[in-house]
This record gives sequence, C-alpha cells and structure tokens, in this order.
Amino acid sequence: MAASQVALLGCGLMGQPMGLRLLQAGFPLVAYNRTPARAADLAAEGVVVHSRPDAAVAAADIILLMLSDAAAIDAVLDELPPGGLAGRCVIQMATILPAESRALAQRIRAAGACYLEAPVLGSIPEARDGRLLIMAGADSAADFARAEPVLAALGEQPRHVGAVGQGAALKLAFNQLIASLTAAFSLSLGLVRREGVPVDTFMEILRASALYAPTFDKKLGKMLGGDFGVANFPVKHLLKDVRLTERAVEDADLSAPWLPLLAGLLEQTATQGLADADYSAVYTAIAPECPGTREDAD
Repeated sequence: MAASQVALLGCGLMGQPMGLRLLQAGFPLVAYNRTPARAADLAAEGVVVHSRPDAAVAAADIILLMLSDAAAIDAVLDELPPGGLAGRCVIQMATILPAESRALAQRIRAAGACYLEAPVLGSIPEARDGRLLIMAGADSAADFARAEPVLAALGEQPRHVGAVGQGAALKLAFNQLIASLTAAFSLSLGLVRREGVPVDTFMEILRASALYAPTFDKKLGKMLGGDFGVANFPVKHLLKDVRLTERAVEDADLSAPWLPLLAGLLEQTATQGLADADYSAVYTAIAPECPGTREDAD
C-alpha cells in the first residue's frame, strides 16, 4: 500500500526536521512556508516548497500543521479555496489552547476533513530521529487510525490520549512543568551560590533526594557557564506557552498566581537579548550577575 501524500504547512524550528524524518520514512512530501527560503533543508532533499498553502494541499491526503499559533493556522486556512480540505485528514501539531483546538476541529470538519491534534514532547534531535512523544487528541478511533502511520514515523508509540482538546491540555501541562521546574531550580541554585555553598554539594544531595529531576543536570552547565547558545526550545517559545497556560488555567477555573510572575521573568530574559536562547536563560533574570557569588570570589 502506497504511503499517503503529506503536505507540511509550516517549516520552522521543528517543521523541517519532522519533514526530513517523514521523507526518511518513505512518505511523499510537499511543503508550504510563507518564506520558502527558510525551508532550505527540505528543498535540498528534493521537496517542493510552495509559497502558497493551496498549492501544497492540492494533492495531499494528510495535512500536517506546524504553524506558530492558532491565529497563524486560521490565516493559512483562510487562503485555501472552497473544498480545499474535503476528504483530507488534518493533523494539528503546534501548541495551542484546548478551546482553540476544539474550535479548529469544528471548522475543519465543516470543510469536509477529519481533524486531530497531535502535540509532542521532544525537540529537534527527537524529531530528526523519530523519537518524539506524541499525544494525540482525536474524537474517534477512526481519525486516529488514519493519522497513525504518519505519527508513527515521528514517534515510536503515538498515543491516543483522549478527545480533541485533551492532547492540547497535556502539552500545556508539560510545558508548564518545564517552565516552573526550571525557574524553581534557578532560584535554588542562585541561593546556594550566593551563600557560598559548593554547587557539587548541592547537586549531590539533590540527586539523592525525591526532589531530583534529570532536567536539572541537563541545564546546570548552561546556568553555571552563562552560555545559553542557539536553542532547540528558546525563551520566546516558552514565554508564549506560559501565556497560553495562563489562559487555559483560567478557562479551567484553576488558580496559578505564579504564572504571570513566571511570564514576567521570561519576558525580562527575552528583553535582555536572550529571546532565541535556551529557555534555561531564565536563570539570568532570577539570579542576576551570578557568578559574583561568595564561592566565586574566594
């Protein structure tokens, strides 16, 4: 059975490695990016990169959305002709609100297509190697089954986690943990450094405790060295996701008074020229001028 023709709409930080992975898995692929030159890696592999979404969608069975937010998705869909989605399966993989995903499902189904969301955990290396953790929200087993071959090329065990909206909620729940854990670790690290406690002592005790998370070691070197590099997941994207989580929390009638403060710290980090740096750069807003600690001075 021939692989489905896939149209990838959005070739940004994650879109390109996902497209390359689909090519490696044998899927015929076309792409759309408003600026085709930004999809140079795909073009170099022979993928036709269109500057209009209708041209990309025309021959596709599966449409994979990797656009920046719900507004960008709506803007692209507005460019499609009447009937442009009919009979196709649309997989939405960006981070958006549960309510936005449900509204998108209504719009796409009214246009005659199936819809599911499939946000992911993982970054560029996982996308390139097909190791993303995929959380699919689909309102029917049939919709998930239709999309599953494409999803399985991107992640070994894509999971049907529930209805449309529930995958989006899970994605925000995990990204809230990314932001909150990183900020909490930054504060603890800054405090022990200011007080001259050896970082090795702090980390040895932390690793032996129930408080430890592997992400702490993953980000420790960046925080100590002050080099936050070129990011797979930059400050500006985590800031966007924290703001989305604020809205989702409000919709769910939950209380999270620290999220506006966390968004403010990420915004402060971004305005210091670190918008495109690794999100662990939030440490610079929480523990400014650290080094400059007692242990560093001794």
